[in-house]
Amino acid sequence: MPDETPVALLRSPEGAAATARAAALLAEGADVLAGVARLRAEVGPDLAGPAWELARLRARARPVFGADADRLFLTADTLEQAGRPGLAARRAARLLADGTDSAADLGCAAGTDTVALARAGARVLAVDRDPVARELTAANTAALGVDDDVWVVAGDVVELVDAARGGEVAGCRAAVLDPARRAGGRRQLDPDRWSPPWSTVTTLLDRVPRSVVKVAPGLDHDRVPDGVEAEWVSVRGSIVEALLWSRGVSEAWRRATVVRGDDVAELTADADPGHAATGPVRGWLHEPDPAVIRSGLVSVVAAELGATLVDPTIAYLTSDAAADSPWVTSHRVDEVLPFGLKRLRALLRARGVGRVVVKKRGSAIEPETLARQLRGPGGGTATVVVTRVAGAPTALVCDVARPPHQPGLTTAALST
Repeated sequence: MPDETPVALLRSPEGAAATARAAALLAEGADVLAGVARLRAEVGPDLAGPAWELARLRARARPVFGADADRLFLTADTLEQAGRPGLAARRAARLLADGTDSAADLGCAAGTDTVALARAGARVLAVDRDPVARELTAANTAALGVDDDVWVVAGDVVELVDAARGGEVAGCRAAVLDPARRAGGRRQLDPDRWSPPWSTVTTLLDRVPRSVVKVAPGLDHDRVPDGVEAEWVSVRGSIVEALLWSRGVSEAWRRATVVRGDDVAELTADADPGHAATGPVRGWLHEPDPAVIRSGLVSVVAAELGATLVDPTIAYLTSDAAADSPWVTSHRVDEVLPFGLKRLRALLRARGVGRVVVKKRGSAIEPETLARQLRGPGGGTATVVVTRVAGAPTALVCDVARPPHQPGLTTAALST
């Protein structure tokens, strides 16, 4: 048993039992020292550490992977890299929508994209140079019951992509590539330093019409090749992935996808829509979703809402009405004033506001620090937005709410 790899140990009946025991100890609230000590006594030293770590990673994965989490084999690195299964299924469905039935997962890591492609009906070639990644992918495809349609092989992604011909890579008509964007624990901002590098990304997109590449959300738009669709995806207001769709799959210039629970909304443009007009702050402030901002589609949303920017360099929109839109979060504007701590604090006291949520764009303030400085005795709440309006540092006091029992207060004439 000691000569076996950790994954092989954990896949054995003894390993499965040890992991189940570790999960039970975690559920009981055991800390790592006490939990591993009990495991060593019950299952032996070879299994105790790996079983505890796997149980811990499965617990972390459960909110995202659901029931699959308790069958997955993971490492800390592969869990961090693994995409959300719902989004992986969405990518696979789009990639295979024309009836394509073979796909390559280039750099398979723990195999989460491999599983999604196989579940979508493809025969999948899972490729990785790392033997641990290959072992994890083999274990996970077997655990999730799709291994009959998966072949896990050693291979160099750069060499395979360089050899791609006739719209295929490694004999497959579709491909998913997720370059490693970390090295030595540090994020690599330069795409030329990814593994595989940017040159391999562009070669794949050029030679394999049905391919998708996961890229860093901060990718410069100038890097996106002509004819390739760039998509940014957000979940609950945070960008979770950015994708480049090759020419055989591309349907738009840019796409913003917003996921909220089971609802998915998509916003597209066939060409650069340009900048939105600017104007004075009106009755409502609209905060575009990050996917809308990164995809360069703020002006599309502005036109839809009849809104304008508060500043040409700031992604806040304003209009006369609230917006029932998946693309923005709306705030009722109660006060607009030049930014200054004393004046802002006085206004909030006059309005009976004691607790605030601070948001900012285009300002160096620290939201948490300012929120503490503005805290007062009142029972009301508000959102304070610190930004620039027509180039000037400005505070917008929004969504002021008083407790039901608090009588109305006279507001000092501090607004502009």
